[in-house]
Amino acid sequence: MKQRNLFNNLKNDLPASIVVFFVAVPLCLGIALASGAPLFAGIIAGIVGGIVCGFASGSPLGVSGPAAGLAVIVLTSIAALNGSWTAFLTAVLLAGVFQLILGFAKAGFIAYFFPSSVIKGMLTGIGLLIILKQIPHALGWDKDAFGDDEFFQADGQNTFSEIFKAVDFITPGAMLIGVISLAILIFWDKVLSNKNKIFNIINGPLVVVVVGIIMFNLYKNGLLNFSLNAKQVVAVPVPDSISAFFGQFTLPDFSALANLEVWKIAIVIAIVASLETLLCVEATDKLDPDKRITPTNRELKAQGLGNIISGLIGGLPVTQVIVRSTANISFGGKTKLSAILHGVFLLISALTIASVLNMIPLASLAAILLMVGYKLAKPSLFKEMYKLGWEQFIPFTATVIAILATDLLKGITVGLLFGIFYTLRHSYRNSHHLKDTEKSENGQEIHHIELAQEVSFFNKASVMSVLDAIPANSKVIIDCSKSKSIAYDVIELIKNYEINAKTKNIAVEKINFKGS
Repeated sequence: MKQRNLFNNLKNDLPASIVVFFVAVPLCLGIALASGAPLFAGIIAGIVGGIVCGFASGSPLGVSGPAAGLAVIVLTSIAALNGSWTAFLTAVLLAGVFQLILGFAKAGFIAYFFPSSVIKGMLTGIGLLIILKQIPHALGWDKDAFGDDEFFQADGQNTFSEIFKAVDFITPGAMLIGVISLAILIFWDKVLSNKNKIFNIINGPLVVVVVGIIMFNLYKNGLLNFSLNAKQVVAVPVPDSISAFFGQFTLPDFSALANLEVWKIAIVIAIVASLETLLCVEATDKLDPDKRITPTNRELKAQGLGNIISGLIGGLPVTQVIVRSTANISFGGKTKLSAILHGVFLLISALTIASVLNMIPLASLAAILLMVGYKLAKPSLFKEMYKLGWEQFIPFTATVIAILATDLLKGITVGLLFGIFYTLRHSYRNSHHLKDTEKSENGQEIHHIELAQEVSFFNKASVMSVLDAIPANSKVIIDCSKSKSIAYDVIELIKNYEINAKTKNIAVEKINFKGS
């Protein structure tokens, strides 16, 4: 997009960027906490993901920042480096360099190998995961990091046990805020947004955050007989001066380049971050109302640049992330300006209004994310996928279930395996076309087999099956006229069959057979 056109959709991008900003704040902090990293490292990654990746990316709606899917990798990597945060930052920088190389090597085509059913399953799974993970926050209980995306958690709990546990530890004040916030969002989405354009500019999530801050202060000042504890509100570090603010930035330890473990970690981060980004790009493009296509090679370069800078100044690794990207789309974002502005707001807020942000109840943010989750996982989508047939429904459903039961990457892998199964099954069934049996003048049966354009090794069994079914004392015509490629195994099979057919008095005629 040309920079002069960047502000053409400001009326849409500005409110969307504010929503994404409010969603990003707790996610940045929660992912940093889950990663065993300094909390401010999450904010840095959010700033870099928004501003640096936003400018460098060709994605109109994708938002980058720290990703929950990398939290476990970061946690174990820091431990592998004997707790050295600065050595880990060197690995992040190196990962960025590797991503740049992947971008210039045009490796972005990998994104196009993921079936539509798996991408839709990923979106739906994430939507359900968001809903399940935010229920405890809406009720006022969950000691785990905001944004934890795995079913089985480090504390021995799982997604469902956390919900049941939350029921035993309901905080009335948090639940009241959550219920009111959700009611506002539903009313805004279903009623007010259709009444007047002003309700799209001043949108529901903004009102929810303001109401949450007001209720927090009413609780605090005793005007309402409820309370919230410190873990039930946003917790951004509050700098008391400019020097204190910049003192939170950390430089990498370049001497760690001599450590082989740093290089291994960098490669793992580069691969996982690139895959998550490419999957998010594919999913975001599917959600884009204008159906624009993101240049994937440019996106890899943008993420590489983002990770280089994030590593240089003390941030977590960044990827394009589906929760913030979906929030951006759901609340009206039109161009990448919304992603850039959300990064600017993160920077300004960390510097100036951190104390105000710390008044936002997590229950308010949970309600916003519950709406995002619902829009991703609408029940109508399951019905739509079912109508498309088992070939679409099974990989879709498998992806959803696996994401809920494991994590994002494992879930996608399961979905892909089902997708590959149906692809091979489809290929097996479409190796050839068997025409109606004819009879020659002397009464001999003539069987006409027309091979497909592409006959692979996987078609060997089906070709063998149809040849074995040819009765004795007949003739078979194997027509390869339409075949552009026939696997060697199938060519060998046909040759061997021709020799063996003589024992059954079967005459074999080959047309345009390229294996002679």
